[in-house]
Amino acid sequence: MGTGISNIDIAIVIGYLLLVLTIGFWIARGTKTGEDLFLGGRTFGWGLVGLSLFASNISSSTIIGLSGSAYAGGIVDSVYEWMSGLPLIIAAVIFVPMYLRSKITTIPEFLERRYDRRSQLFFSGVTIFSTIVIETAGALYAGSLVLEAFFPSLEGYMWVTTFILAIIAGIYTASGGLKAVVYTDAIQAVILIIGCSILTYILFEKVDFDWSKVVEAAPKDHLSVVRDIDEEGKVLPWLGLLIGVPFLGFWYWSTNQYIVQRVLGAKDIRHARWGVIFAGFLKIIPLFIMVIPGAIAMVVYPGAIAEKDAVFPFLVTNVLPVGLVGLVLAGLISAIMSSVDSALNSSSTLIVIDFIKPNRPNITQAQIVRYGRITTLILMVIAALWAPQIQNFDGLWGYLQQMFSIIVPPIVVIFLVGVFYKRGNGHGAFATLLISTFLGVGLFLLGEFGYWHLHYTINVGIMVLISTIIFVVVSLATAPPTKEQTELFTFRKELIMEGMHGLPWYQDYRLHMVVLVGLIMYILMLFW
Repeated sequence: MGTGISNIDIAIVIGYLLLVLTIGFWIARGTKTGEDLFLGGRTFGWGLVGLSLFASNISSSTIIGLSGSAYAGGIVDSVYEWMSGLPLIIAAVIFVPMYLRSKITTIPEFLERRYDRRSQLFFSGVTIFSTIVIETAGALYAGSLVLEAFFPSLEGYMWVTTFILAIIAGIYTASGGLKAVVYTDAIQAVILIIGCSILTYILFEKVDFDWSKVVEAAPKDHLSVVRDIDEEGKVLPWLGLLIGVPFLGFWYWSTNQYIVQRVLGAKDIRHARWGVIFAGFLKIIPLFIMVIPGAIAMVVYPGAIAEKDAVFPFLVTNVLPVGLVGLVLAGLISAIMSSVDSALNSSSTLIVIDFIKPNRPNITQAQIVRYGRITTLILMVIAALWAPQIQNFDGLWGYLQQMFSIIVPPIVVIFLVGVFYKRGNGHGAFATLLISTFLGVGLFLLGEFGYWHLHYTINVGIMVLISTIIFVVVSLATAPPTKEQTELFTFRKELIMEGMHGLPWYQDYRLHMVVLVGLIMYILMLFW
């Protein structure tokens, strides 16, 4: 067993990076139109869609965080992973057919057709800001910390590591667009699953494949996902699990351009739905290959790891043999890349489609591609410049993660309530976005100054209720929407079977949904 990074491991990582760049340049040869750059020509099968959804969602900070939390505080944070199947099911049933039938390129376009351009621009602007400042810069920052954990000699060179990571991801994303992102995501997902699975097997072998040893060594509630509400608001409570996590999941998997873009690139509704449900099954895997290793480490290395963020790097370098260390490290770098490339591609799509194209109606496909590549590279530089600044704000990055409790509730309401409540109109949607966002900021500040102690997931539930009231009241007080705004962009029961007629029973996504829900409920009972 090794205790560091060998030359063989480094060679594996370098080989992987070269492979990623090669794929980007190879795909770039066939990228001729805006649809090629932003949606991969709408050619993705269900396997690519599912693997790309999984890889884009799993960042290096996710892997480090899940293992560290399981070692130090418990497995409760894993619910964000395996419960993702439920909002993914909602996406498959309701939003996939509406999105694909309308042939939209961006999610804000859906808001323009359902409501008006004000809501489209507001939502698009918020999404671009949060994606670059939080998602992209955060992935680069976390990625540089991960690399420092494996290569201590890099400490103090964060500017260099963030720029190198950003340049690699930015080049192949700008060159090959979404197709390059999805193809590399698929490779990254496979590497990640294989590497972490091997690590889990070796660790489990160290406790003689006896889970009871882990249970006996764990503190009270350490292996439980249902926790009480604590006064500090730092642990995910049972109430937040019920009224907050589902809405956060819905926003992320159904309305986030960063994620949904690869669904929009599916070849048809069938493959989009199969891919979304496949991603739901894949999201169960992190519980067993990223969370459980942290819990097992309590038994194998009790008290040996001082910092929880050092748990995963410690396990990789002390448990895995030479060669496999490089594989897992390549998987970690893959996670960084998949987060960065997805964020860059989605943000450039929003800028070009929602802001540039409407103001230049005669723009050619070649110009769209050029603008897309230029904006990708500009956003790459912005994220790389901002990422190192995060270290100068003590604790701020943790607070920025809670910013999602500000932006998510009004978005959830205008999408989820809006597709069922046909009376909802543009005035109601815009008022909800504007008022609820400012109210959310106020609630956030109250928490920062010590006047509000509820966990942010509970705040999400509260703000969803308030946002719903605003949406309904303002909509009722103003003129109803037109028939065109509701006919194709609100829910009808026919959507459930759209694209599914004539398929054999085993290809029916509804059967896959039932199996997925059964697995999620089983895990909930197992770790109650």
